[in-house]
Amino acid sequence: MELYDFLARGGPVMIPLVGISLWMWILIFERSMVFWRLNRPVGHGTGHGLPILNNISAVRTIEERFINDLAQNSSKGGLPDPSVVDILMKREKHRVRRNLSTIHILAAIAPLLGLLGTVVGMVATFDVISVFGTGNAKAMAGGISTALITTQSGLLVAVPGLFMGAFLSRMAQRIEAGLDNFAGLIKRMEG
Repeated sequence: MELYDFLARGGPVMIPLVGISLWMWILIFERSMVFWRLNRPVGHGTGHGLPILNNISAVRTIEERFINDLAQNSSKGGLPDPSVVDILMKREKHRVRRNLSTIHILAAIAPLLGLLGTVVGMVATFDVISVFGTGNAKAMAGGISTALITTQSGLLVAVPGLFMGAFLSRMAQRIEAGLDNFAGLIKRMEG
């Protein structure tokens, strides 16, 4: 069975399901690249010859970006104001967490769309039963097929999406913990 035939047999619910899947995996790829760049040692090449990867906002490590922002916002004496450290911490944590909740939401929506497709398929099956009765199994098969394909597709989108969302959230927590330690060191230098 070709992909187009599979999508067509799943009915109109497959269109938003495919869209959600593509959107979710683009966000997963984007977050994975950002986290990989934040965790790699300083001085490694960027992008590996792919120009699109050179434009990701996390070209520098998070510590380099944090120090640069602190230097731009420091007082004349050279020591940063503790409130500036807190503001920069919140901003960096927001950058780290960006799109993670969207990934979780998209992964949670996918099985609901699969369930909607199941209902649509079963309604079509009952429409066939009301016209032909239960004696025509071939006529009922289309609705049942739609129900099963959309359920399967919703789960195929959701399960890996939930897994990757949890994995990326754990990575974000580790990065944030390192950022908290780093900010703590800076604050201790002030006092």
